[in-house]
Amino acid sequence: MLRTLNAKLIAALLVVIVLLAATYVVLTISFTRLHFEEVNQKLHFALAQSLVDHSTLLPGGDVDLEAFKSVFQNLMVVNPAIELYLTDAQGRLLAFSAPDGAVKRDRIDMAPIRAFLDGSRSLPIRGTDPRDATGNKVFSVAPISGDGGAMAGYLYVVLGGQLYDSVEAMFEGSLILRIVTAIAAVGLVLATAAGVLSFRAITARLRRLTAEVDRFRRTSFAEPLHVRHWRQGAAADEIDQLGLTFGEMSQRITDQIEKLHEADRSRRELIANVSHDLRTPLASLQGYLETLLMKQESLTSDEKEHYLRLALNHGTRLGRLIKELFELATLDNADALPAFEPFSMSELAQDVTQKFTLQAEQRSLTLETDIPRDAPYVSGDIGLIERVLENLIENAIKYTPAGGTVRIALTPHGQALTAEIADTGVGIPEADLPRIFERFYRVESHRPDDVEGTGLGLAITRRILQLHGVAIDVKSRLGEGTQFTFDLPLAAA
Repeated sequence: MLRTLNAKLIAALLVVIVLLAATYVVLTISFTRLHFEEVNQKLHFALAQSLVDHSTLLPGGDVDLEAFKSVFQNLMVVNPAIELYLTDAQGRLLAFSAPDGAVKRDRIDMAPIRAFLDGSRSLPIRGTDPRDATGNKVFSVAPISGDGGAMAGYLYVVLGGQLYDSVEAMFEGSLILRIVTAIAAVGLVLATAAGVLSFRAITARLRRLTAEVDRFRRTSFAEPLHVRHWRQGAAADEIDQLGLTFGEMSQRITDQIEKLHEADRSRRELIANVSHDLRTPLASLQGYLETLLMKQESLTSDEKEHYLRLALNHGTRLGRLIKELFELATLDNADALPAFEPFSMSELAQDVTQKFTLQAEQRSLTLETDIPRDAPYVSGDIGLIERVLENLIENAIKYTPAGGTVRIALTPHGQALTAEIADTGVGIPEADLPRIFERFYRVESHRPDDVEGTGLGLAITRRILQLHGVAIDVKSRLGEGTQFTFDLPLAAA
């Protein structure tokens, strides 16, 4: 039944309006009755005293029924809604104007009579209704004196009688009450209509948001929500903020799903590359060992040494690949955090350069350094930064032909120290530059024949610098060389 928010709001509004209407009607009837009784009692406050002053109802202490009937008949012509009761001094009924059998009580409570006569309570004052076993009515009362001035009894006048005992009678007898009730009913109808239209207008944006979210779900979270429908800034209310938040969330979900798809593709490529790179040296290693085992009787010592060296080279390559895979997996771990400390980049760069001096000489390369000895200290993980320098220098040596130059330079500027590793090697095609930091990606078309690699060195380098919050920049031109640069923040003094 109430499946939509709009329907539930309208139902809640109707319930509230019905409750308000019922409360209003009850209070209106109660206050109208109270007001009517107050006005009626004030208007007829001296009615009983006037009747007593102009008639003799208890001559000599006895009831003069003829006089009582005469008074009642004359009064009924003027106001047919009242009822007359004659009591003794203790409130016992002596005579009354009601029909026989209609009176349910034989005495009147004296406390309201005394309060009426001495004015100790504000009007309206309700007294005993002889025609109702438990009810009360507003009244007018006056004492009646007998011969010699002694108290003989009371003339007790019930105002309104049974004329306004029912709500229907009150409505019939009060034009103002009927007008006010009609106005209230029209107001409630208009309020209901205005509420329904207002709720529909307010929930229109929620319905639009629901439709957008449903579309987002039906498109398998591929198309984010449109945020142009929602107001921004000071003009935005809670619904606008909800729409904007959902839009941002949907965009983030879409991006995350795309990243997951990309990560899945990368994972598949990684598995394929790892399988290939592990299988190739492993198969070669196994092949050389099997050759040695099968032909050990016919092979010369030089041939055996040759096969053993080949097997050792492939084993070394396999071990290096496994080590780099483990290193990269460690760096990808969410708990992998660099151990930041201040250290001398100048000393580190000099030490790393010294490690590659012999390798550079063997390849007929020149290692140039531009490392100021008074360079300021930097902040970082010295072990990881050493790995970065090793990867970049080794990469430069591999891809630089004989007679070329590899240059290592440090340049302080501002609050950072720039490290530069440049070579005069074969260079990298412009189309391959965006992908050189991907795992297992190698530029095969311009790769020297004697260069072997795993394709993980630059991926490890970028990951280490990412953990330091640092980006690495690369510039290269075919046949002219490649230049890698990155900045490290200076350590606090």
